[in-house]
Amino acid sequence: MIAILTGDIINSAAQPDSSWMDPLKVFFNQNGSTPATWEIYRGDQFQLKVPAADALKVAIQCKAIIRSHSELDVRIGIGIGEESHKAERISESNGTAYQRSGRTFGVLKKKKSTLMLSTGSSEFDETWNLILALGLNFMDHWSPVSAEITALSLAHPNRSQMAFARQLDIKQSAISQRRKRARWKLVTSMLSHYEKQILNLF
Repeated sequence: MIAILTGDIINSAAQPDSSWMDPLKVFFNQNGSTPATWEIYRGDQFQLKVPAADALKVAIQCKAIIRSHSELDVRIGIGIGEESHKAERISESNGTAYQRSGRTFGVLKKKKSTLMLSTGSSEFDETWNLILALGLNFMDHWSPVSAEITALSLAHPNRSQMAFARQLDIKQSAISQRRKRARWKLVTSMLSHYEKQILNLF
């Protein structure tokens, strides 16, 4: 099983493309090469292919990276399923994962949501989209510094708070406070629960 993330940048015109696109490309490249694994198109839209177990973590990392920039946010529809046709470009590939991702992305504006998923299991989807809606109550309101420490913490899960403090040139206590405001413990609990459940689903 694979996951396809289809997304777009909210308020992309508010900042120069390079401010958010360059770090997003760096992150996408960690998951594979373009255009087979990811593409950015129409200026502010993208698709990315990842293992199903990594889908939620990658989506939250994307959100944290983008929300590190004031005024910006991201909408992401996650589709989990099969890849029945693998083309040279992700935008030309197909399968249930792609179809579910596209349909889910298409309803985000109507649902007034920034993150939803579809697996083909109505019970799983209903439960997890409720969990995501609750999580978005704080993730949609991350400040740039809360988003920044979330992105760094997800990218370097074994790095100490002191190391982050040295990297950002702030006190260790400030790292702790930023994580607390970002609801870091809730984020990690949600990701751990997702990884267990998605493996049991398939």
